[in-house]
Amino acid sequence: MSEIKVSVVNLKKQTVYGLWKNSNDSTVSKDIKNLSKKYHIKVSSPGSKVFPYFVLSRNYNELSKDFEMFVGGTIDKKGLESLIIPNGEYARITIKPKLGFLWGLAIGEAKRYFYTKWLPKSRYSALNMEYEYHTEKSDGKSPEIDIFFAVKRK
Repeated sequence: MSEIKVSVVNLKKQTVYGLWKNSNDSTVSKDIKNLSKKYHIKVSSPGSKVFPYFVLSRNYNELSKDFEMFVGGTIDKKGLESLIIPNGEYARITIKPKLGFLWGLAIGEAKRYFYTKWLPKSRYSALNMEYEYHTEKSDGKSPEIDIFFAVKRK
């Protein structure tokens, strides 16, 4: 991945619809895949892309490595739970892996950079909620996604 850049943006409140699952650092890849499949079935588009698409985690426990995970989008269908992503300040990192199958590595690298390099030197503290924001730009020859980290000024 190229140089990681962090910008702080103000976002408006947004309601999204999807599915929850408790996850862990060791099972997150499998959990995202399974929950994504269930979500796509619920919105009646198994096997196809649905944008925008959110993969959100919150309430991360440093000791157990457990957290709550939400996968969803803006389509409101029966059987989906709603989630309000609050308005406020968010640190944004845009990732652009050279190859689509390297998403996991690029996301992991961006998150490590945010928590270990950028955050300690910044004027912000993390609010223990982050999400990947997938759009049409996530697909194609030069894919990219944004990762948003809820933050507040110290």
